[in-house]
Amino acid sequence: MAVRLAVAVSTVAVLAAPAGAQDFQWKGRLDAGQTIEIKGVNGNITSTPSSSGDVEVTASKSARHSNPAEVRIEVVRGGDGVTICAVYPNARDREANRCAPGDGGHMSTNNNDTQVHFDVRLPAGVNLIANTVNGEIKAESLQGDVNAHTVNGSVRVSTAGSAEAATVNGSVTASMGRFDLRDGATFQTVNGDVTVNLPPGVDASVRADTLNGSVRSEFPITVQGTVSPRRLRGTIGNGGRELRLSTVNGSIRLLNTP
Repeated sequence: MAVRLAVAVSTVAVLAAPAGAQDFQWKGRLDAGQTIEIKGVNGNITSTPSSSGDVEVTASKSARHSNPAEVRIEVVRGGDGVTICAVYPNARDREANRCAPGDGGHMSTNNNDTQVHFDVRLPAGVNLIANTVNGEIKAESLQGDVNAHTVNGSVRVSTAGSAEAATVNGSVTASMGRFDLRDGATFQTVNGDVTVNLPPGVDASVRADTLNGSVRSEFPITVQGTVSPRRLRGTIGNGGRELRLSTVNGSIRLLNTP
């Protein structure tokens, strides 16, 4: 799964709604294996399959006190795909907000309460990186790799590809058709349950930890070390890539549902 995009080479024009409207629209063609990356701060991210063969992204903005028009949506092309960001107004004497792929760029709301909700429609084989801070992430019935992270909100992912997901306050639920990421996969939260549905016949090394909850698996696991209801080290099948599962206040479930 491509979790980092190349250095941005250009900022491109978008198909935007008429002047004065709050909605944003972008449509473009990405090849299988390329990545669409969404960077939000306040607001949900939802992704479903595209029927057009194109990547289609819409964003709706709303606010109680701030002016939503001050939050702009930027599109940056890179060698491995496209990054789309909600860019909030800059604050005086602070680093300027900017949109860039991967770990690049800078994102801060500067006390602007505008929420930007992204809806992403993906054709088969296109990967998704979804990042927000205050909002839920739902990626359903996709066919590419998914990497989803938020802080305050739940994460739900179902894909025929591989997946990783994390939050702090919320549950993590993931179903994937492959488990073949080079560095394994992590599913974690602090306050919430972690439920992961693995493909049949998977080989994995499992590390699962909770403080206030339990760990259960529908897969036969060869346990390493001491058996504990809250901590698990072991292998599924022949072992191999590491599957890391963790929460503090919640339970962990490994499911084997075709």
